[in-house]
Amino acid sequence: MKLTAVPWAMRFVISLSRSDPFREINLTVVLPTYNEVENLPKLVCAIFDLPLQDVKIIVVDDNSPDNTGKVADNLARQFPGRLKVIHRNCKSGLGTAYIAGFNQALKDGAEAIAQMDSDFSHPVDKFVELMRAVDDADIALGSRYVPGGSLDERWPIWRKGLSWFANAYARTILGLSMQDVTGGFRIYRRKTLQTLPLERVRSNGYVFQVEIAYLASLLGLKFKEVPIYFAERKSGRSKMSFRIQLEAAFRVWQLLGLYKDLKGKMAIQ
Repeated sequence: MKLTAVPWAMRFVISLSRSDPFREINLTVVLPTYNEVENLPKLVCAIFDLPLQDVKIIVVDDNSPDNTGKVADNLARQFPGRLKVIHRNCKSGLGTAYIAGFNQALKDGAEAIAQMDSDFSHPVDKFVELMRAVDDADIALGSRYVPGGSLDERWPIWRKGLSWFANAYARTILGLSMQDVTGGFRIYRRKTLQTLPLERVRSNGYVFQVEIAYLASLLGLKFKEVPIYFAERKSGRSKMSFRIQLEAAFRVWQLLGLYKDLKGKMAIQ
């Protein structure tokens, strides 16, 4: 049988499909919102402009006084079948917002589920790299504390120090190996979220990220960290408060006793 040469363009397409299987995986991005009326339309367009084959968005709005929920409904009409809105009656916390979005994404058949802030603190263009990372891991994390990662250079020293300390505090107490346990820019495989006992998670604020990381670590899941630049929000006000910081400090210690039954269990084979 005579062999014929494969044209260069065809070889490139074949190589791309083999080296980038993530392009075939449908991704759903969960965006919790509270007073993000300026950021949300721009963020939605930026996500839909990504060079990924099938991206959907679930907005979880906590009855924002600035009408973010109405803007989200308009976006859902603009992008039918690609954007869904979950309306909640009041400000119920970041953790429960993410869980509501995760459960809806799983119900809708998402193969990969992402979480990120709705204020442009997380770099949208890093989704492509995170999708590549999760192809060989259970969870891909956008990390500020691995080589190449960084915080906004405009932050004062005290704020950078507080961020570093909160992360090191949780990582040390819980014995976690990943470098950025408080970051909220992540992609999970479908099987990962199906395995995590989300019904037991009670944390809100950024300690929600810590609790999920701790659970995943107890269950022996594989992490990959991708360096990111964490920027200051483009508009609106930060939701961080002293109460949230205090909750996080106490909650980290509570986690040590809450999941003793999971220690040593390998959830995903």
